[in-house]
Amino acid sequence: MKRKSWQLFAIFGLLGLLLSAVVSCSRGTANSESNNTPSIEFWTMQLQPQFTEYFNQTIAAFEKENPGVKVRWVDVPWSAMESKILGAVSAKTAPDVVNLNPDFAALLAGRNAWLNLDEKIPEQVRSSYLPNIWKASVLDGKSYGIPWYLTTQVTIYNTELLKKAGIAKPPTTYAELASAAKQVKEKTGKFAFFVTFVPEDSAEVLQSLVQMGVTLVDAEGKAAFNNDKGKAAFQYWVDLYKNGLLPQDVLVQGHRRAIELYQAGETAFLGSGPQFLKAIADNAPSIGAVSAAAPQITGESGKKTVAVMNLVVPRDSKRPDDAVKFALYVTNSQNQLAFAKAANVLPSTVDALQDGYFKSVADGATAADRARIVSAAGLEKAELLLPPMKDIKKLQKAIYDNLQAAMLGEKPVEQAVADAATAWNQR
Repeated sequence: MKRKSWQLFAIFGLLGLLLSAVVSCSRGTANSESNNTPSIEFWTMQLQPQFTEYFNQTIAAFEKENPGVKVRWVDVPWSAMESKILGAVSAKTAPDVVNLNPDFAALLAGRNAWLNLDEKIPEQVRSSYLPNIWKASVLDGKSYGIPWYLTTQVTIYNTELLKKAGIAKPPTTYAELASAAKQVKEKTGKFAFFVTFVPEDSAEVLQSLVQMGVTLVDAEGKAAFNNDKGKAAFQYWVDLYKNGLLPQDVLVQGHRRAIELYQAGETAFLGSGPQFLKAIADNAPSIGAVSAAAPQITGESGKKTVAVMNLVVPRDSKRPDDAVKFALYVTNSQNQLAFAKAANVLPSTVDALQDGYFKSVADGATAADRARIVSAAGLEKAELLLPPMKDIKKLQKAIYDNLQAAMLGEKPVEQAVADAATAWNQR
């Protein structure tokens, strides 16, 4: 999707942190039309030029099946989408169908910006999508988005480093990860992994709290983590840092640093999308040759995170019925399967996921292909771990700031948890 292969997975929600944008906003060529012809406008996030042919063909097929309906496709750079859609919604000039992720879409869903899809899409159609994934675009009991493409995180690991550390198999839980971190450090002098505590960066640590059994907020939106489970989760990360099992720059460096260290052979594990295995093979062939994928690490809840991209229909669309029809067409099982194979992502419909492409690979398959099977298998327990809420970034900052203070010894864990809860409740 980008010229540099390590940015291949930039289109996936939580994994889009590595983008440094540059694709210009442009239009597909197969759907050109007269300015006088009624049309619906469709915005995607940074999918040109790699998928131009796919979308032109898909749009042409839709227009053929729906005479009189024209689709104008606009591809927006990742870095520009938030400001563009915010401006368009405010000015009531929003497109008819928009490609977003649930986190950002929830911000505007809270302002009633999107069409209530429960009133437009029957339950029979909604049930064709993976139930846990559909819930990712529900706020206050109302569906505001249609799931599109997905990716679940896998644990990419360096088989040679594990062998040197005497670790027979990669960890599957946070408890096992802590033991592995100690063993890797003692046997090799390297770190097991890098995870960022920068509030503006990855939400991986915030998600880990949910996986460890922590409830972040209650039904009224108040902090629900100031309890034994919350303190234990804070203590987990504090202990790793104070025992020298995390690089010191986890407090100031973002997820990109995790990638740099893994590709340099300085860490044993990397939580990422399976797509990144190909990028590792391209950027660091010697590391790619000894890399494999294992299931995503989780905690006592057994929950696994998933990155979701969805389609929303602005409430001010002048052709809402056509917009919903087009969004359902783009996300139907046939089109999702085709796009998933082209983009190396996962589909969000039940039928598409049953395709053999996600069930098995031939002998001698690449590590990236094997990782696809691991990733698809993880969808069974995958869900959006962070509740759709407009202030989720403020919650992340309150927790990360206080967790950092505890890691640095500036306050005890109990106070850090209490202060984080207070900061959230008083926002």
